Amino acid sequence: MRILIGNHIDPSIRERGDMRAWTQRLFWFARPGDLLILCCEPDTAFVDYALARTGVKREELTVLAAPAGAWGERLLDPASLAVPAFVEQVRAALGRAGAGAVSEVFALWPSAAVARLAEVLGVADRFSGAAFFGQGGGEIGNSKANFRALAAAAGVPILPGRVCRSRAEATEATGALLECSASGAVVVKQAHNGAGVGNQLLVRDPGMAVDHAGARHLHHLAPGPDGIAAYWGERWPWASGNDRWPVVVEEFAPGADAVYSEHYAADEGTRATETGRLLYVGRRLSHQVVPLDGVTQPVRAALLDGGARLAEAYRAFGYRGHLSADALVLPDGAVVFTEVNAQVSGSLHIYQSIAHGIVDVAAAPARQVVEYHVPPTWAVPSFSSFLAALDELGLAYDPATRTGVIVSMPAIPLAPGEPVQFVFCLAYDPAEGHTAAFDRLDARFATVPAGTYDASQHIGTGAVSFSS
Repeated sequence: MRILIGNHIDPSIRERGDMRAWTQRLFWFARPGDLLILCCEPDTAFVDYALARTGVKREELTVLAAPAGAWGERLLDPASLAVPAFVEQVRAALGRAGAGAVSEVFALWPSAAVARLAEVLGVADRFSGAAFFGQGGGEIGNSKANFRALAAAAGVPILPGRVCRSRAEATEATGALLECSASGAVVVKQAHNGAGVGNQLLVRDPGMAVDHAGARHLHHLAPGPDGIAAYWGERWPWASGNDRWPVVVEEFAPGADAVYSEHYAADEGTRATETGRLLYVGRRLSHQVVPLDGVTQPVRAALLDGGARLAEAYRAFGYRGHLSADALVLPDGAVVFTEVNAQVSGSLHIYQSIAHGIVDVAAAPARQVVEYHVPPTWAVPSFSSFLAALDELGLAYDPATRTGVIVSMPAIPLAPGEPVQFVFCLAYDPAEGHTAAFDRLDARFATVPAGTYDASQHIGTGAVSFSS
């Protein structure tokens, strides 16, 4: 038996919205006998759908909803894991074998609260890295500021930039980078955020092509130092979380491709698990593809080498578990790294459970998997209506051809009457591509006028939050 916990980044580090749907991707990792802990009762239709594809029977799992805390059922409150009555409920679910029945504790986010629960249950030795996480190691491993220091120490290439701890330092660093930058643009990064939502592009040239970049926010700098000072006078509180975290100011690399190299860090060492590509449309994370294709062998080798060195650096200071090293392939073929997501990223279920577990992309004939975020221009009424459309269009996943759509998470409306936002995977023949199938779905559901979508409302990754 394993204990699987569907949590997300601790709200003490960064505020999150409604995470009910995003954390239910936990079911893709479930195996017979597992105990799953979620922030709410799971969506029955999605659970039946996902388990029908993994081959796990619903009665082979035990699912517990943690007590509603400060965020109700929208997000698992870390404090809920310490509620005595709930701890006893978990003990009862373990049965007579008790702690001896537990082979692993697996959490989407490496929270100190998970480490404390594991300790109380007597299974801390089965939560890899528990001592480190129990002392707040999750925040250390997921800071973009810490990443730059660790990457520099490991000799991994990064873009020119600086970690800034004051508005004055950020103002000076921005001016210095713009003076030396060929692009005339920089990226401002919050220490803690995901999928480009915590990034802002500062550009001199309003006509610069930036839609491909992972930076939700865009600012056109006024000429001269006054424009830089005015920007930081307004945006330092946002960037620093009201002086709580350092801020990264980094040179912008136009025309770069976003890729990643995922690894697993264990006591005995690290191993590579997958590589993939991230694609942005309108600076929003749109879709990602696994396995990685379309790169040269030197690029692939540089990506894997840098990712392995970063994984080893993170392992050395105590991190254990899955991590994603994000990188850019520059137009000249150079690979530079941008961050590490030291957590279960939004890519793990795509490649581990769906691409390798269901589609078997390593088998012949060749297959790839792309996961799309439902675009903000789509109006999908419900999970069932999307499945019905897949059947009508002949796009539902077909095990015989190993092609078609697999919905990756439940479609839960954020408010009554609103269209649902979710993600779905599409398995396809690389020779044919995935755009034709997507275009058919786009023709069916694209009914929301562009520009009317509220970007603050999105499940999960923050993109519209995927760590990766």
